[in-house]
Amino acid sequence: MKRVCETLGVARSNIAERCRNKGYLQVGEAGRRKRGPYQKADDKWLLPMIMELVKERPTYGYRRIHALLNRALRSSGRPLVNHKRIYRIMKQNGLLLTRYTGRPLTRAHDGKVITLKSNMRWCSDVFEIPCWNGDRVRVVFSLDCCDREVLSYIATSGWVNAQMVRDLMTQSMEYRFGAVEKLPHKIEWLSDNAKCYVARDTIEFAKQIGLIPCTTAFYSPESNGVAEAFVKTFKRDYVYVHDRPDAMTVMAQLPKWFEDYNENHPHKGLKMCSPREFIRRYST
Repeated sequence: MKRVCETLGVARSNIAERCRNKGYLQVGEAGRRKRGPYQKADDKWLLPMIMELVKERPTYGYRRIHALLNRALRSSGRPLVNHKRIYRIMKQNGLLLTRYTGRPLTRAHDGKVITLKSNMRWCSDVFEIPCWNGDRVRVVFSLDCCDREVLSYIATSGWVNAQMVRDLMTQSMEYRFGAVEKLPHKIEWLSDNAKCYVARDTIEFAKQIGLIPCTTAFYSPESNGVAEAFVKTFKRDYVYVHDRPDAMTVMAQLPKWFEDYNENHPHKGLKMCSPREFIRRYST
């Protein structure tokens, strides 16, 4: 056994222990049974709370469920729980999400879209919400690349044009700095190369109010990764789990969805805080 273990590069003691203990007890031997699923006696009071959160937000994984559960426990003065325990309970009860297996990246992206402070770089993008009756709702939004808060958005059942983007810039500026005519300092405005963003009037207006227009490389959505990640999250956690009979119904629900995202949605990059919770906690 020694030569075999040296050849394979494994510990001899481990192999010997596995040979002695085969999962059953023999007469006269000190064998050990394989341990079953690990459980705690007080898991029963956690499971209903977890199931209630999963029922309300079926697209959340165990880390976001853990963040929401600890938020509720903290507000009620009860002790917090570890995320590994939540993973174990959800796994034993079949509440985990299916593991994502996407295609590997074909292009390396070494740049950093996320900033270290708020109001250094804002990103923007346009996404489309299909309705069950064939209508299309198109939404253009702006997002802070540090705290991930949605600054402003404009929704329409038609096409997004350059005037809407200019209005979005103005609304974003007024949301963060009040009724001012110009930003107090330069802020980058990151977007793709859509016509509404690269129009001459849009570029000139952005520079006039203190924005620095930046566009991504062609066929490179990863260069605007914060905005692209938000679109995926918003569609998964809000659009696809609600009714979308027509454009008017969807547009009526958008304010509630954006408000819930800013106030409650946990982010791994924000230490599982929501955007506004992160701003309140780390604004100083």
